[in-house]
Amino acid sequence: MDRREALKLSLLAGVGLAAGSVQGQQACATDGTPAQFTPKKAADANPLDKELDKYPKCPYCGMDRREHHRTRMLVQYSDDLVDGVCSIHCLGLSLGVNIDREPKAIWGPDYGSAVEPRPLLPVEKLTYLIGADLKHAMTKRSKHSFASLDVAKEFQAKHGGTFGDFNEALKQSYLDMANDVAMIRKLREERRLKMMQKQG
Repeated sequence: MDRREALKLSLLAGVGLAAGSVQGQQACATDGTPAQFTPKKAADANPLDKELDKYPKCPYCGMDRREHHRTRMLVQYSDDLVDGVCSIHCLGLSLGVNIDREPKAIWGPDYGSAVEPRPLLPVEKLTYLIGADLKHAMTKRSKHSFASLDVAKEFQAKHGGTFGDFNEALKQSYLDMANDVAMIRKLREERRLKMMQKQG
């Protein structure tokens, strides 16, 4: 994986945060932005070991990573702080708000595997199928990753989509973010209204 390219892509989500990074933290020590998004767990030199036990919930949306094991991802920054997220959508958020941290390693799931939970592999070893008619967490336009290109081609034949590498999938996640956030807000508001109706 081209880490520098991933950092460049993360600028798309972090443009508003960059101006208030280190200087902003020093000027407003109690403000907490963007420091409030620093991964909260202790540094972890071996994040893949029991990762679902250590990182059960996505810190950005609260989704259960075991339930969404087919789309979950893991990023380890250069200081060994780790974010375990539910999807490439929330990975994009992590990279954006942790703009002063360089990703040391990023792992994604092999959607084509029959093993549960899906095994995590370095993203540079994965092929992404973008825009297939397959359900995905936190986004309308799916971006599923495959260890085997042959398996990915089988899914493409049935479900459509185009191929790309991790950097392309991440770029597409940033491009989709405005529509995805609007979709997520709408779905969550509908859930809140249903809960209120049940309670009323």
